[in-house]
Amino acid sequence: MNEVELIRAQLSLERQHAAAVSHALSAAAAQGSDRLSSLDAFREASVDYLAWALSRFEEREQVFHDLVRARFAADDADRRAAEEVFALPGTSREALAKLEAALREGSDSQSGPASRLWADFVQFFDGVWRTRRDALDQLFARHARITDWRAMSAIDADSIFDERNRYSRVRATLPVGIALPSTSSRG
Repeated sequence: MNEVELIRAQLSLERQHAAAVSHALSAAAAQGSDRLSSLDAFREASVDYLAWALSRFEEREQVFHDLVRARFAADDADRRAAEEVFALPGTSREALAKLEAALREGSDSQSGPASRLWADFVQFFDGVWRTRRDALDQLFARHARITDWRAMSAIDADSIFDERNRYSRVRATLPVGIALPSTSSRG
């Protein structure tokens, strides 16, 4: 496996893990207040993971956007195509805002505003966030050089270790009856 393949594999794994954590957190929130205290450690680990992962994706996107602006003239067809992708809804910042709204409304409610906000968060994550990530990944794959992959991904041994530790913390705090969905089919 070459360096770009390793970077792409790690980026894919982070996306899969973020999707799995978002689903498990939403499922835990739907269980209600009768188990609130048993969910605290899991909720904390999950929010920590998602905030970390989504922030990294947001930073990567900014690095990529800066690269496109530096590499292509404003009237270049590749730059216009890239700007269309950057204009798509579904930023990681929006995902974080939806996560925050669901948490703020109260994750111990089985119905009403909180459950709708959790459903909205997961739907957003699986829908427009994922669609935007797919489009950005395709765009980047077309225009990136090896040095671009290194700069954009910010993946190194320390970041891989950090991601694994954060995800392990989520797994270790899973409440009874909550599972992390398989990460092999999610991206």
